[in-house]
Amino acid sequence: MDIKAIQTKPYLDQNMGTSGLRRKVSVFRQPNYLENFIQAIFDSLEGFEGKTLVIGGDGRFFGAEAAQTIIKIAVANRFGRIIIGQNGLLSTPATSYVIRKYHAFGGLILSASHNPGGPDGDFGIKYDNAAGGAAPPVLTDKFVARSKTIDRYWIANMPDIDLSAIRSLEVDGTTIDVIDPVSDYVSYMQEIFDFKAIRRLFSSGFRMTYDAMNAVTGPYACRIFEDLLGAPKGTVIHEKPLPDFGGLHPEPNLTYAKHLVDLMYGEHVPDFAAASDGDGDRYMILGRHFFVNPCDSLAILAEYIDTLPFYHGRMYGIARSMPTAPSVDLVAENKGYHCYQTPTGWKFFGSLLEADKITLCGEESFGAGSSHLNEKDGLWAVLFWLNILANTGKTPEELCRDLWRRYGRIYAICHNYMGLESEKAAQMMSKLTEKVPHLTGQIIADMPVREAFVFNYTDPVTDEVAQNQGICIYFDQYTRIVIRLSGTDSSGATLRIYMNKLVLDAKQFDVVPAEIMADLIQAARLLTDIKEYATNENPTFVT
Repeated sequence: MDIKAIQTKPYLDQNMGTSGLRRKVSVFRQPNYLENFIQAIFDSLEGFEGKTLVIGGDGRFFGAEAAQTIIKIAVANRFGRIIIGQNGLLSTPATSYVIRKYHAFGGLILSASHNPGGPDGDFGIKYDNAAGGAAPPVLTDKFVARSKTIDRYWIANMPDIDLSAIRSLEVDGTTIDVIDPVSDYVSYMQEIFDFKAIRRLFSSGFRMTYDAMNAVTGPYACRIFEDLLGAPKGTVIHEKPLPDFGGLHPEPNLTYAKHLVDLMYGEHVPDFAAASDGDGDRYMILGRHFFVNPCDSLAILAEYIDTLPFYHGRMYGIARSMPTAPSVDLVAENKGYHCYQTPTGWKFFGSLLEADKITLCGEESFGAGSSHLNEKDGLWAVLFWLNILANTGKTPEELCRDLWRRYGRIYAICHNYMGLESEKAAQMMSKLTEKVPHLTGQIIADMPVREAFVFNYTDPVTDEVAQNQGICIYFDQYTRIVIRLSGTDSSGATLRIYMNKLVLDAKQFDVVPAEIMADLIQAARLLTDIKEYATNENPTFVT
C-alpha cells in the first residue's frame, strides 16, 4: 500500500465549540481543510496504533465523502481496525455504544447535530474517547493547537470502500468492518427498558407519531417502534435519512418541528408525539394539546428513574447544565440525590458519568442521557417516556401536572438571537461582564438583584477549570436570567437568554410563559441592550 505524506498549510479557524468543529460545507471542502483537522486529531492522540476507530455519521451532505477521506487517513496512520456504519450512518448515541461495546480507542462523529444540512448547510466533526464520551477540553485544546501548526498529513493511496453492504475486509493490515448501524443499539435499549410493557401499551390502542426529521434516527425508530413494539406502520414519519434532511431544519423544538406541534394541537390527534434531531442525541415530547418543556422532562425522568430495574443500585446523582431550569434540583433534593450544575456542553457530564458521580443528566436544549452512555440520547429519552406512560397509565400532561403540584412549576423560556456579528456579540458580553460586579442590589424592571456572577466551573473529578461560561443574574433562588453565547454555530454568533421563575400557586400553572415572565424579558433587554446589537429586538426563535 502506498502511504503518502502530503504537504499542507494550516487553517487558523479550526477552533472547536461545545460539540466539536462545525463549519459550512463550503469551508470543509476547501483544499486539505478536512485532512488537516483529522490529522491534527491523530497527531494529538497517543497509543492508537493497531487499535480500533469507530466512524459514525448522520447522513448529511458531505458525510459520505468525508468518511472515505477519513478511512484513508486512518489506514495511513496505522489504526488496526475501523468500524463504520452501513452507508456511513451511525447516530451519535449508537456511535458511543459501539465504541464501548467493541473496546475502541475512540471514534469520529460526522455531524453538525441539529444544524441544517445540504450543499449550503453545515458539517461537523467531533471526537469521542474510549469511554464513548466527547473529548474533554484538555484534549480538544490539543487538537486546535496542532491544527494551527500542521504542515503535513498522511493518507493511503487506495480506492473508496463500498459502504452499502455489511461486510469486513483487510486493507494493508487494517480491518475495515461495515456494520449494521441499528442492531447493537437496539439490543441495548431492550436491556434498559420493559419492551413487553410498551408493547402492551401500543396493543391497547395507544397512538404515537415519531418524527425522525429525515435524519439518522429514522431506521432506528422504525426498527424499535414499528417492528419490535408493534406500533402501526406510519407511526414514524420523515423516516428516510436525506443529505439535506428534506429541507427540514433537524432541530426538535417548537419552531423547527412546527408541523408536529400543529398535528398535536389539532383534532383527532395521537396520544403522544416525539421527535429527534439530526444525529439522534436530542428529543422533544408532546402530548395532546400539550408541550413538555425539556427542563420538566428531565425532572420527570429523575422522578421515575428508580422504577427501572436497569438502574437499581446504579443511582448516584444527577447533573444539569447551568442554563437548564432547576426543576430537577427539586426532585433531586426530595430523593436525596446530589445535583451538579455544569457548563453547557455534554463533555462536562462525561467525567461525572465516568466517575460514577451521576446517573442522569440533561440540558434545556432538548438533550438527556444517563450512565448507559456518555452521550445524550434522544431515542433513549423517548423510550423512557413510553415506559413511564406504560407503567403509570397517565398522559404527558398528567405527569407534568403531578410534578408541578408536588414541587411547583418552574417556568423556563429561552430567547435565541441568531446571526449576530461575532465581534458585536463579543462586545456586548464584554460590556455586560463589566457590569456584573455592580449589579447586586440594583433594581432592574422593578426587581431587586439578589446576586450576579460570571459562571466558572471546576470539574470535581479532574479539577479542570472552565471559565466565563455565562452570566447569571438571580432575583431570588429560582427567578433568574442566564446569558451566554452559543458554541454550536458554524458562522456568526447566537445569543441565548434563558429565563426561569418558580410559581407555587396552581392557579398560575397555565399562564403563557411570556406573560408570567414579562418582567424578566424586560430586564433581559435592559441588561443586554439587545436592540444595539441585533437587527430586531425580537428573538429569532423562542424555546
